[in-house]
Amino acid sequence: MPTQLLGPLPGPLLGSSARLHSVEDARRAARWRMPKLIFDYVDGAAGAEQAALRNQQSLDDVQLQPRALVNVDKRDISHSFLGTQWQRPFGIAPMGMCNLTWPDADAMLAAAAVSNGMPVGLSTAASSSIEETWERAGENAWFQLYVGQSIDLGLSLVDRAATAGYTTLILTVDVPQVAPRLRDLRNGFKAPLKIGPRQFLDFALHPEWSIRTLLGGTPELANFRTESGHTAFNREDGRGKITWEFLKQLRDHWKGQLIIKGIMHADDAMQARDLGVDAVYISNHGGRQLDSAPAAITRLPLIRQAVGADCPLLFDSGIRNGESIVKALASGADFVMLGRPYMYGIGAAGADGLQRIIDILSAEISQTMAQIGATGIADLDAGVLPPE
Repeated sequence: MPTQLLGPLPGPLLGSSARLHSVEDARRAARWRMPKLIFDYVDGAAGAEQAALRNQQSLDDVQLQPRALVNVDKRDISHSFLGTQWQRPFGIAPMGMCNLTWPDADAMLAAAAVSNGMPVGLSTAASSSIEETWERAGENAWFQLYVGQSIDLGLSLVDRAATAGYTTLILTVDVPQVAPRLRDLRNGFKAPLKIGPRQFLDFALHPEWSIRTLLGGTPELANFRTESGHTAFNREDGRGKITWEFLKQLRDHWKGQLIIKGIMHADDAMQARDLGVDAVYISNHGGRQLDSAPAAITRLPLIRQAVGADCPLLFDSGIRNGESIVKALASGADFVMLGRPYMYGIGAAGADGLQRIIDILSAEISQTMAQIGATGIADLDAGVLPPE
């Protein structure tokens, strides 16, 4: 069964990151270590959070076929995607305002991407700038674009990314309007943070997070700093003005690799492919947008069938363990991205917790491969799924 996102959790896990044995262990620890306002921002989803639950339940329902008497003594989880050989078949999805989770989270993510041979997505709404993240992660960094107030502003960010050195751009298209997230509304979450009596008490009860955040400075939307010290980005602004015509314009404008993120319909995937994107990214935004959306994993095989074998596909939404990464790859994905699990790791134990999550996921992938008779990522196709 999926984690009941609104249900009670056991007490904190005390000690080092070595006490974390799963993503759920990290989630429990992060809940106790982080202010409720911040944990709920990371953990929550749209509406009644049914889409987030469906994502996990549907992944749980995918079965893998064990195989016997296969020599799996030597297994390799490295994987080539979009012309780069990565040490793992998964990366770090773009996430906004990560430094709210824990001070310097963006720097931790960039460092982990480099040391573990993974891509890291930098969100338009990140706490670190385009240029800072390139300095930290170099060619491991991908820039993710939201187009909000104006297309001209969006294209100026694209130009900044190109000047900095980025060669991979992700256009996110599944947030035409930021959806209401009830936990955020109930907690009074705002960006930038607004501190009232309830929030002050919440922060006071979590002194380590609060002191570190105070010393490091309140995180801001770094890609929209103005000379006056304000930001030119409003998180609540609609992002629904872009169309297929804009994608054509962006494909002409951007000379590097272009990924379109947030595709859930086979017709959209085929149209994006035909307009020249380099990869299609299947995602329902982790359930954070449309609460009635189908589970992303149920769309993945349909989109793979529609676009054919040669169109690169990425996948996220609901991944909480290495078995689910294997399931996504077997169901048609070429590469998998995760978001919340890394934030749980950082919230639980900082950089050590982040590395622990990466190690856990990597070990779970390898162990699962052994059970199903696979020795490399190329073995993970529909053949490892039970016949219908």
